[in-house]
Amino acid sequence: MPMYEYRCPSCRATFELLRPMARATEPAVCPDGHRGAERVVSLFAAPPRGESAENLRPTGSGCACGGGGCGCAG
Repeated sequence: MPMYEYRCPSCRATFELLRPMARATEPAVCPDGHRGAERVVSLFAAPPRGESAENLRPTGSGCACGGGGCGCAG
């Protein structure tokens, strides 16, 4: 079952859900219980062949993953 990323318009939380593909575009309920979260396009990055994933760390001050255990805050 694929994992999809959603964003809640009420609390602006971004979260992931495992859902069947047939339900991917249906609105979801966020972890805080707000209804109407919409699916967003997830960012994905892979290192170029022969390079380390260390080169993919963001260089700006912000974290594009929205928190959680993504590793860009450290």
